[in-house]
Amino acid sequence: MTRGRLAKTAVIAACLAAGQMAFGATYYLTVAGLGGEPDYEQRFQMLATDTDKMLRESPGTDKTVETLKGADATRAKLGAALGKIAAQAKPADAFVFMMIGHGTFDGSEYKFNLPGPDISAPELAVLLNRIPASRQLIVDMTSASGGAVDVLKKDGRVIITATKSGTEKNATVFARYWVEAMRDPSADTDKNQAITALEAYKYAQTKTAAFFTDQKHLATEHAQLADEAHAGAFTLVRFGSAAAEVTDPAKRALVAKKEEIENKIDALKFQKDLMDAEDYRRQITALLIDLAKTQGEIEK
Repeated sequence: MTRGRLAKTAVIAACLAAGQMAFGATYYLTVAGLGGEPDYEQRFQMLATDTDKMLRESPGTDKTVETLKGADATRAKLGAALGKIAAQAKPADAFVFMMIGHGTFDGSEYKFNLPGPDISAPELAVLLNRIPASRQLIVDMTSASGGAVDVLKKDGRVIITATKSGTEKNATVFARYWVEAMRDPSADTDKNQAITALEAYKYAQTKTAAFFTDQKHLATEHAQLADEAHAGAFTLVRFGSAAAEVTDPAKRALVAKKEEIENKIDALKFQKDLMDAEDYRRQITALLIDLAKTQGEIEK
């Protein structure tokens, strides 16, 4: 073989190797933590279920999807799930970890609220740092999530939080808009049939700000993104059948109705302290029933 052909072969081999590095497997882990109240419990689990469905229906076969919710979302099972990914993942792979629910921050340490013992940011960092995947995305959509950023930071790891600090302690609305971004083609601003972490972040951030403006409430959460450059190159999900929910005319009205109900639920929560307890319970129960029915119609 001539020197020129050898050089050409080496270039091709290098390109193939680079391609393999760029298109490794993707591991998804979604956890819906402790709700504390029946209405939060239902909504957190619904968001986790929606996320699981969209990830499984997204095009691509080289992926692993796991979701923990309800009684299964314990610290022990979360640790086991992360340990399993650490044992299976390779440096060429990608890892996406999404947290839905409540978080707390005592001024020095963030904790993700789970059934039974909570898990702290330092404990999460130890488990996450064992995962060898070179591309990682952590999306913490809980209250007080901004308090976890400094502890979870690592080279090659994109971190998105629903709040800018640990002191923003109200239940967040960012989570539902993040999940919505994964099914809405309008989030795909470059029209390449894929939603990046940056595109989903900007979509959810804009929708969250609009919610507070529309409801005439002072914003109690401000999302933040660490490592925007890598977020723009990190594909979160590709369009599959879930996208039909907003492109199919038969589904579009139902999706719009679902968002309207969710807006009413979140707005009602801001009025809770000013309402009669029984009146609040009656209204929130009716909305949650309507939300569940609408979700069922969407999934038919």
